[in-house]
Amino acid sequence: MSVLTVHTSSKVYNVTVKSGVLSQIGSYIAPLRPSAILIVTDDQVADLYLDTVKSSLHNLAPLHAVVLPNGEETKSFDNYYALQTAALEYGLDRKSMIIALGGGVIGDLAGFVAATYMRGIAYVQVPTTLLAHDSSVGGKVAINHPLGKNMIGAFHQPEAVLYDPQVFATLPEREWRSGFAEVVKHGLIKDAAFYAWLQKYINDFSRIQGEIAEELLLRSIQVKANIVAADEKEKGERALLNLGHTLGHAIEAELGYGKITHGEAVVIGIIFAMKLSEKVYHQSLPIQDLEKWLKFLGYETRIPKGLDTGALIGTMKKDKKVERGVIRFVLLEEVGHAVIKEVDEQLIRELLNVEIEEETT
Repeated sequence: MSVLTVHTSSKVYNVTVKSGVLSQIGSYIAPLRPSAILIVTDDQVADLYLDTVKSSLHNLAPLHAVVLPNGEETKSFDNYYALQTAALEYGLDRKSMIIALGGGVIGDLAGFVAATYMRGIAYVQVPTTLLAHDSSVGGKVAINHPLGKNMIGAFHQPEAVLYDPQVFATLPEREWRSGFAEVVKHGLIKDAAFYAWLQKYINDFSRIQGEIAEELLLRSIQVKANIVAADEKEKGERALLNLGHTLGHAIEAELGYGKITHGEAVVIGIIFAMKLSEKVYHQSLPIQDLEKWLKFLGYETRIPKGLDTGALIGTMKKDKKVERGVIRFVLLEEVGHAVIKEVDEQLIRELLNVEIEEETT
């Protein structure tokens, strides 16, 4: 078992990484003494883990569960409203707790419900995907709007994050790719040694188990925790965590949520941001080396066919980092050192045109 403590201005809490913790959740929740518990999960996770979690919480407090469809489309206002209604109908009060049992979609949605129900109640993140190692830490919770991803949300830190690496045994390969993108991102922005370690040890997702899985999770989460501790509300440094997300979110929105996983879009965004970095800073980055490694792991690294430069730029202008209509990118000066920088729209347009043209020829 490993425990990592996250320090923020609003709350201090632990991230526990422990095999078998799903069947022991009750022992972690009991000291928090919730008046009632609402588990929010999706249909795929429910089939695998809901009974185990419910058994561990048995007799702890009145227990309820809502099972939603799996997929990015679930992170909608309709489901947010339905969960608020369920919480009211179940009689949750300000001492009640929500448990987010699932991947990033469930964590974001359930966390936003917790942030706003009766002006904020406690919640615990129980991630069941690799992607959620990133989204479960740091307190950013949100739902999507048809015009932009994560545009309606809040900052609301969990009481705890309980991570059972045994869930990796049930992950489909596409979920591995989605989650591993955020791991790579953490190395690129802040930890060159971790990035080198990943390239050395991860040439197949089946390697991510046992001690390697635990080290990967802890080193990746530590990068996130350090940044969140310094900048909880994303006033500055925390925006570095958006490497690859400016274009990545635009690709997700333009393709339609669910057509590409978050991590698959982020990888494309990372490659683009690194190419943009080379043009801005006039120095080379190991882009070919990164692309070769990512392709070996099954990623597509080019902008999907059918997307339009103008539409992508229009969507990027709705990005939360935009200031006074100017697109701001997270760029790399070198591996392990990221910066936030305003980028001339014409330069973005020219590079997008080149990338899209190369993909169609």
